[in-house]
Amino acid sequence: MEQVVIQIDGQEVRTERGKTILEAAKENGIRIPTLCHLDGLPDIGACRLCMVEADGRFVTSCTTQVQDGMNVRTQTEELQEMRRTVLELLFAERNHVCSFCVSNGHCELQDLACELGMDSVRVPYSYPKLHLDATHPRFIIDHNRCVMCARCVRVCAEVEGAHAWGIAFRGAQVRVITDLGVDWGDAESCTSCGKCVEVCPTGAIVLKGKATGEMEKHPELVAELEARRRAG
Repeated sequence: MEQVVIQIDGQEVRTERGKTILEAAKENGIRIPTLCHLDGLPDIGACRLCMVEADGRFVTSCTTQVQDGMNVRTQTEELQEMRRTVLELLFAERNHVCSFCVSNGHCELQDLACELGMDSVRVPYSYPKLHLDATHPRFIIDHNRCVMCARCVRVCAEVEGAHAWGIAFRGAQVRVITDLGVDWGDAESCTSCGKCVEVCPTGAIVLKGKATGEMEKHPELVAELEARRRAG
């Protein structure tokens, strides 16, 4: 595979042509915050938290391929402010109240807020009254805690092959749905595998019967399954 040389935060990095900036950074121990990205799933650049500056342009590092001679900056104050703003908008858009969430202490959104120093929200909260679907015998989806990362949609389609999850509506009304809008418990395509639970970065999709702070997830499962599939 052809090698290219790029600069990331002043560090010379050699990587394979065709890889993304995020992949090149991870290979060299350079941290770029992400939320919708998950190893083993195709990237869609939805959350915008992985934005970097590449040759003077702001791009999503998970979907932008490296180019020979590219100069990338990942940790400027402008980028950090952009990421904090994205997080604030995510918190304001839905109802993320950590103190009584089953994923409290095990939430990627919460961890990112701490990492990036987001200690307040400067925009008005929307306080939507969204549906909580507990019709499935084992799982719950609370749309009030969803960040629309589409991990559930991608893992169901690309790994499980069930295509039970989809995305409906636009703007403030956008949400994930099962089987074109039926209750989860009535979704005939759902195999009840639980992969969507494991990859959800917040307390939106969880196991029933969990109390505050008890919902620990294992998103690394997807990369392990993908590695096994490729190995045959």
